[in-house]
Amino acid sequence: MDHPEDFETTEVKPTVAAVRQRRARQTRLWVLAFLVMLAVAGGLAYCQYWLWRPLGKGPAGPKVPRDPFERPWTNRPVLLVGLGDSITAGFGVNPTHGFFNRLVENPEDEWPDMQGICLAAVLPNLRAVNLAVSGSTSLDHVEQISNRLKRQDPAVLGIVVMTTGGNDLIHNYGRTPPKEGAIYGVSLQKALPWIEAFEKRLERMIGLIEDRFPGGCHVFLGDIYDPTDGVGDSQSAGLPPWPDGLKILNAYNEAIRAVAGRRRNVHVVPLHAAFLGHGIHCVQFWNRHYRPEDPTYWYGQNLEAPNDRGHDAIRRLFLIEIAKAAEAMFSPAASTPAARH
Repeated sequence: MDHPEDFETTEVKPTVAAVRQRRARQTRLWVLAFLVMLAVAGGLAYCQYWLWRPLGKGPAGPKVPRDPFERPWTNRPVLLVGLGDSITAGFGVNPTHGFFNRLVENPEDEWPDMQGICLAAVLPNLRAVNLAVSGSTSLDHVEQISNRLKRQDPAVLGIVVMTTGGNDLIHNYGRTPPKEGAIYGVSLQKALPWIEAFEKRLERMIGLIEDRFPGGCHVFLGDIYDPTDGVGDSQSAGLPPWPDGLKILNAYNEAIRAVAGRRRNVHVVPLHAAFLGHGIHCVQFWNRHYRPEDPTYWYGQNLEAPNDRGHDAIRRLFLIEIAKAAEAMFSPAASTPAARH
C-alpha cells in the first residue's frame, strides 16, 4: 500500500497575470460598491433637500401679545368682512381652521398660547361675513366688492381683511399666453402696464370699501407670499420657468404698499416676509431664508393657498396688525378715513 508521504505534493503558485486580474476585479467591485453608495447617498440627499417638505406639528407663526386682548376695545357695532381669494376663503383646510374664522373665534382645538386671543373676545358686538372666493383674481375682487358688499349703517365700523393679487400672478400656470389677471410667464417689460393697472384697481377697491362704511373702516391687506423662498425657481414646483417672476411679484407687493401708504386706514399684513423659509426650499439650510427653529412647509398642494399651519400663522399676523391699529380704529377721530400726506 502506498503511503501519503510517498507522494510529492506540488504547490501551484498563481501567475503574475492572474494576481493582477484578481486585484483588478476586486478594485472594480470596490469602485462599483462606492459608486452605488454614492448614488444612494445622492438620491437620499436629493429627496431630503429638494423633494421632502415636512409640514411640522404645533403652532406656527409669531407670538401674539395677550395684553391687548384682555379687555374689550369697544361696544360699537363692528362688521368684520373677508374679501379676496382662496387664502381668505380658507380653501383646503377645516373651515374652523381657516384664518378668517380663527380671527373671529378660537376653534375647540385651539393652541394653548392662543386661547382667548380673537376678535370676539374684544368686540362684543362683532358680526362677520366672508365674501372671499377661491380662485378669484383682483379683476374679480372689484366686482366682489361692488356687487356683494352692502352699504352699512353709519353706526357700524368696518374691519376688512383682504388678500388679492396672488392669483393674478400664478394663473394660468403657464398653460396659456399671459393676459391681465393671469400673467404667469410674462416678461417684466410686458407686465408693467398690468402692474400699474393692478395698483389703480386696488385704489378703486379701497374706495369702494370706504363707500360701504360711512361710519369708517380699516382695511388689512395681506401682501403676496413667495413659495420659492426667494429663489424664483418655480420649475422646482412643477411649473414652467418664469425668469422675471420674482421681479413681478415684488412689483405687485410694492403696489400694495404704495396704496396702503396713501391712507391711514389701510394696513399691510406682512405675509411675504413671514412665509419666506416655509416654501419649497424650507429644508435647505443654505437658503438665506432658512428657519432653523421651524424648517417646515406652510403651503397647500397647489402653492396658492396655505395649509393648516400656514393659516395659523396668517391669523396671527392679521391679529397683530389689527391690535396695533385698535387705538386708531376706536378713537373719536376714527370715523372718517384720511389720506396720508
